[in-house]
Formats: sequence, structure tokens, C-alpha cells
Amino acid sequence: MLWVKSLHIVFVTSWFAGLFYLPRIFVNLAMVDRADTVTTERLLLMAGKLYRFSGMLMVAALVFGLWLWLGYGIGRGPGNGWLHAKLALVVLLIGYHHACGSLLRKFRNGANARSHAWYRWFNEVPVIGLLAIVILVVVKPF
Repeated sequence: MLWVKSLHIVFVTSWFAGLFYLPRIFVNLAMVDRADTVTTERLLLMAGKLYRFSGMLMVAALVFGLWLWLGYGIGRGPGNGWLHAKLALVVLLIGYHHACGSLLRKFRNGANARSHAWYRWFNEVPVIGLLAIVILVVVKPF
């Protein structure tokens, strides 16, 4: 099970790298002059590849996380509220990942209505999620 746990940590870390960087590309896309099609197309290409790749990493993280849950039997019985809170945050982060896909489609269609400042704040969501999840897993406060 230590191999499974190690792979889960690697894939979660890699998925989060995508969650941290993809909105950063959105910041740059929101700042690019619409007339600069070369830069826009390059950033859209990067964002699309990163979104697809981080999606595969997300799936791998979920598979290994499910394997851990089934292997250890964590979450059954009293004192496992931390796991339910963690899983709720994971569901929200999956939603965040899909929201990034929606925003990417808006950029591709030229329909972005948000400022670079909004994307800078949007970029902080996975940081807060990761911090909360790590605290829940390590401290197990409830």
C-alpha cells in the first residue's frame, strides 16, 4: 500500500501543478491585446494541452485515492469526519478543474468577459483547497 500511497501523492501533486498554472495562463490571456493573435494562439495551445494533461493526472490521483480508501478502509466508523470533509473539497476541486475547462472554451471562442485581476484571485482557489486538504489529512481534526 505504500506504493499506492506514493503514487497517489505524486499524481495529486502533479494535478495541482496544473491547477496552479492553468489559471496563470488565463491571467496572461486576459492581458494579451486581442490583435496579437500569435501570442493568443500560443497561450491557448499551452492551456489546452495543460488542461488535458492535468485531467489525466486528476483521474490517476482519484484512482489511487480510491484504491487507498478501499485498501485501508478509512472513513468507516467514528472519528473519520476529516475524510468526509476532504472528499467534499476534492469534489469542489474537480468542479474547479471543469470550470477551468469552461473558461478555456470561452477564451477559445473570444467570449472572455473577465479581467486579469479576476483570474489572479481565481488562481488562489486551489491553494486554499490544497492547504485545507493537507491540514485535514495530517491533523485529522475531527
